[in-house]
Amino acid sequence: MGSTSSKPESSAPHVWKGPSSQAGVSQNLVESLETSNETDVSRLQALELRIQERVAAELKRLRAQEAEALREAQQKLSAEPAPNQQGEELQKQLEGGPSRQEVSKAVDDLRSKLEERKKVRQLPDSLENARSEVVRCLRENDRRPLDCWREVEAFKEEVRRLEKGWVEKVIS
Repeated sequence: MGSTSSKPESSAPHVWKGPSSQAGVSQNLVESLETSNETDVSRLQALELRIQERVAAELKRLRAQEAEALREAQQKLSAEPAPNQQGEELQKQLEGGPSRQEVSKAVDDLRSKLEERKKVRQLPDSLENARSEVVRCLRENDRRPLDCWREVEAFKEEVRRLEKGWVEKVIS
């Protein structure tokens, strides 16, 4: 019961057996297939390379077409007078008001002026002291931050006081 192997030996090469006249295959073809070094993997790799080359060539052709279409569209647009410019001039004549570009330029100018006006002011000493107390307490009680509730409340109260003063200054 185990004296013979159930698998055929894999070291023996496959040999084509059978009469060639029945299969309709010439002996030269059979010999070339038997002596060929090409495997299924190498055939698949070669096929994959050919496919990739064709895809790359097709992509190159499509990109060239798109570039040509874009170039033609840009030439058409540059050759025609811009309908927006004519429409804006007509609208400006009818309304007597500024155009869209003028308004956006004015908005940008105002934005830049506002950016220039932003100044960092020095915080009052009372607020700075309250902030430093919160930081000190949190560092001392790094494992128990809830113990710093008094310092946090004092900081919040300073912020409320400053906000209230700012609101009163803006309103009046």
